[in-house]
Amino acid sequence: METTSNRLWPKLWRQRYLYLMVLPGFLTVLIFSYFPMYGITIAFKDFNASKGILGSPWVGFKYFTTFFHDPLAFRVLKNTLLLGLYSLLWSFPAPIILALLLNELRSKRFKKIVQTVSYFPHFISVVIVAGLLKDYLARDGLFNHLIAHFGWGPITFLLEPGYFRTIFISSGIWQGVGFGSIIYLAALSGIDPTLYDVAEVDGAGRWKKILHITWPCIRPTTVILLIFSMGGILGTDFQKIILLYAPETYNVADVIGSYVYRQGILGARYEYTTAIGLFMSVISFIILYITNWFSRKVSETSLF
Repeated sequence: METTSNRLWPKLWRQRYLYLMVLPGFLTVLIFSYFPMYGITIAFKDFNASKGILGSPWVGFKYFTTFFHDPLAFRVLKNTLLLGLYSLLWSFPAPIILALLLNELRSKRFKKIVQTVSYFPHFISVVIVAGLLKDYLARDGLFNHLIAHFGWGPITFLLEPGYFRTIFISSGIWQGVGFGSIIYLAALSGIDPTLYDVAEVDGAGRWKKILHITWPCIRPTTVILLIFSMGGILGTDFQKIILLYAPETYNVADVIGSYVYRQGILGARYEYTTAIGLFMSVISFIILYITNWFSRKVSETSLF
């Protein structure tokens, strides 16, 4: 009698070229994402480079306790959560709105121009974006020249805590809204055009078509992307924050990522920052799981 293994190997051999195409990506993830996870153990050890990870003594949850007793812990947790929530509130709907607006355009040429212009910022390096912001928002920059025409004095935007979050979130929307709309445009392209024709015969206008046809068709895609966004709500783009923030704005701009950078890279406290990173990963997974569970109960759409 033919066993499962006897049937499996001929099938694998027939599809060998497909598996060879997958192999580089699989090895990349395995080497750079899974193998380094062994290093998480230093979060529970008094790491000594000369002794290595295996030789370093165990200290249990010492570094987790140290973090929660740090006077800066509440500040960085609050800033991370607030920036994540504000970014989700403003950045998540932006690609949906842009995709819906593009879908309503009748001129294909104008639609392609808008798409190209909106996609372009995504391919600009974060370093370049931060440099542009620093130049435009400087005391002698473009924005201060513009507000000078209205009789206002120069403003040091990047040194004012009240402006930092607005600058950070709005620049993120500008950089990601076009590229983020691609998925929604792909979902919109799969809608049967006859649905719109039938709705038009019934007297439905553009708003009712969007409300009763377009939105229900892209809602599953929106829910899945919302779940992903909720899982990454604590993963604020700390690279841009490090490039933009200053000691004057630490009170609103210092997040977990920037704190870990200062303590781990600049301060060489590897075990301490590993513990912080592990803690944030666990919290992100819990948020993802709760959001997925709630979505499955409410909309019957979920990741798992």
